[in-house]
Amino acid sequence: MSNFVDYVKIHCTSGHGGAGSAHLRREKYIPKGGPDGGDGGRGGHVIMKGNAHEWTLLPLRYTRHVKAERGQNGQKNQLTGAFGADVYINVPLGTIARNEDGEIIAEILEDGQEIILMEGGKGGKGNEHFKSSTNQTPRYAQPGMEGQEGYVIFELKLLADVGLVGFPNAGKSTLLSSVSAARPKIADYAFTTLTPNLGIVEWRNYKSFVMADIPGIIEGAAEGKGLGHRFLRHIERNSILLFLIPADSEDHFQEFKILENELKEYNPELVDKDFILSVSKADLLDDELKAEIAAEFPENRQPLFFSGVTGEGLQELKDAIWKKLHG
Repeated sequence: MSNFVDYVKIHCTSGHGGAGSAHLRREKYIPKGGPDGGDGGRGGHVIMKGNAHEWTLLPLRYTRHVKAERGQNGQKNQLTGAFGADVYINVPLGTIARNEDGEIIAEILEDGQEIILMEGGKGGKGNEHFKSSTNQTPRYAQPGMEGQEGYVIFELKLLADVGLVGFPNAGKSTLLSSVSAARPKIADYAFTTLTPNLGIVEWRNYKSFVMADIPGIIEGAAEGKGLGHRFLRHIERNSILLFLIPADSEDHFQEFKILENELKEYNPELVDKDFILSVSKADLLDDELKAEIAAEFPENRQPLFFSGVTGEGLQELKDAIWKKLHG
């Protein structure tokens, strides 16, 4: 079972507001004290809260229903009923909440950020509010309002400094395992990576950045083929993109154009992101072959060569990423 979950659907219900009190004041020495009922308490909210220590929606995977507490009824002596307890749904940064129609209703970008998804029902008014010169002893109060109810879809889009983009077996997982402590599954077949992996990459002077290994693209992914939109949505949240073209590709520049076109088809804004071109598996190449591959690309899009196996070119690649992020 995967320990990464990026999509869950939960039925949420906020608390019902407490009813107002219709109490009349009746004490030994005040036989006609009049209306004395307090207001009902507000029902509890359902709140989404950002948690920087969470990286996946896995804790919510088996949560089917979230229900906030009902507000308490108003009391005598014009005492307002207690508010219902709010319910918090902790989510990773980069989580989007949608309603059943797919519309975005909330987005979490900061640790501790709170957004109300379902507002608790308002408490009803006590009979104190309804007295008048013509009705000095109202014997009725307002009932509390119902809370909100509905399904909420939580969708996680990774927040990373650099996202790896390439076809299956381009060497993305190998690169991530070479430059960070992340240990993604690596094998010689397509779609080894089925869920995104994050790694902290150390640069120089104890500085670091976050790299995301995203499932590989295939031609037609923007139309939903392969893993389709499931991986493309994660690319949106990366500051820069690192394109990986394997050294054993039949047409290196054409492979880059296919990748670029899939991003454009999915979201035209993605092609405006800063990116770095690279050729992986450089341990398969000698200097002459590197020169031939470089000649396939325009002058303004020259690739960097590296090998995640031998470590060749890794420091230069990290330097280029850091410069692009902070230049």
